[in-house]
Amino acid sequence: MRHVIRVIICLYFLLVQQQVLAGTATGSLPVTATVINSCTIGTIAPVAFGNYNPTNATATTANGSIAVTCTNGDAYNIALNPGTFAGATVTTRRMTGTPPGTPLSYSLFRDSALTLNWGQTIGTDTLALTGNGVSQTSTVYGAIPALQATTAGSYVDTVTVTITF
Repeated sequence: MRHVIRVIICLYFLLVQQQVLAGTATGSLPVTATVINSCTIGTIAPVAFGNYNPTNATATTANGSIAVTCTNGDAYNIALNPGTFAGATVTTRRMTGTPPGTPLSYSLFRDSALTLNWGQTIGTDTLALTGNGVSQTSTVYGAIPALQATTAGSYVDTVTVTITF
């Protein structure tokens, strides 16, 4: 019996103690973040024309690509500069050759019909897109005009890609 009384007393103190600790208070913890507009350039596949026959009456074409990842909903433009050849323009780019000689002219386009020049003036000749948060690949269409009188050899140019967002 004594043992039962001790258990009852212990239970009483436990219940009373729990009631004392049973009070609560609440508050709000603010959690914030700001998502910024951001773009990164991923893989750039070159426009590799391969062999060019200067006596062929048909233009030589090739494709490259530019992968860009931008924030979801972020409007951006992809611009291509004239390249490294002195005097080149975005409508008539030029590759320099080895051995040195006459440059090899070429053009870059935003469409497979080779009608929309790809340059560097936003609203005129850049490619305008909207980001979706994942990598988006854009095709660069290239053409070397037919019948260019040039020296045999290897030709190269480097075009700078700029993303404006």
